[in-house]
Amino acid sequence: MKVHSLYLYPVKSLAGIEVDAFTMDEFGPAGDRRWMLVDDEGRFVTQRKFPQLALVKPRIEGVRVSVDVPGEGVFLLQPEAERIHVQVWRDQVEAVSGPVAASAAISRFCGQSFRFVYMPDDSVRRIDPAYVPETRRVGFADGFPFLITNQASLDELNSRLEQPVTMTRFRPNIVVDGAPAWTEDTWRTLRVGGHRFELVKYCSRCVMTTVDPATGTKSPDVQPLRTLTQYRKMEGGVIFGMNAIHSGPGTVRVGDPVVLTHSESD
Repeated sequence: MKVHSLYLYPVKSLAGIEVDAFTMDEFGPAGDRRWMLVDDEGRFVTQRKFPQLALVKPRIEGVRVSVDVPGEGVFLLQPEAERIHVQVWRDQVEAVSGPVAASAAISRFCGQSFRFVYMPDDSVRRIDPAYVPETRRVGFADGFPFLITNQASLDELNSRLEQPVTMTRFRPNIVVDGAPAWTEDTWRTLRVGGHRFELVKYCSRCVMTTVDPATGTKSPDVQPLRTLTQYRKMEGGVIFGMNAIHSGPGTVRVGDPVVLTHSESD
């Protein structure tokens, strides 16, 4: 097995960026989902309600993140001084407000008042201890630092669909090639390019998989979620991919070898 492709998501629920390599820090992939959009009550905002966010494209230049908002221009995201408390799922997290100009632009684009917020290094959001007993942190991702998927599983799903979909609908960080479809369900630990990953939870899927990343609209005629429901429904939801944590810092590259070191059947 090997790494097929890698993705970063500098801003939660905006478009992802396919990369050749990424480094890892305490949060996960460096820079991944350290930025997020919130409404006037500080609640997180996603494509589930605003599918057009898929058209807002982040850019990364070194440690600098900017966003290209359609019809508005490109805005550099820099943390401001104001500290605020925000909500992502059930977690209350301390964040830093982002630039006013970028927040105004995204608000005009979506037709609702939003603001960019940043998770600073001293803000700690703990991974659910029900799955990871040790104290580990995560950025603004839904719950875990990494999502690992299997290219063969997407191929098998597409064999059932009238219109195939791309892996970008499932928003993984690491896509593995060279394994049979759906065998990732049984993976428990992997070595990816020499780095250890623990696969700690099935990833349950939602309506975001019905959003076409190319158009920013929900596509009723292309329904991977409905098809997955017919044969991939488990306790906890409709499953595609595995949530994972990493053992420490390092770099992962496309083409790196992936070795299964422990599975459910061992």
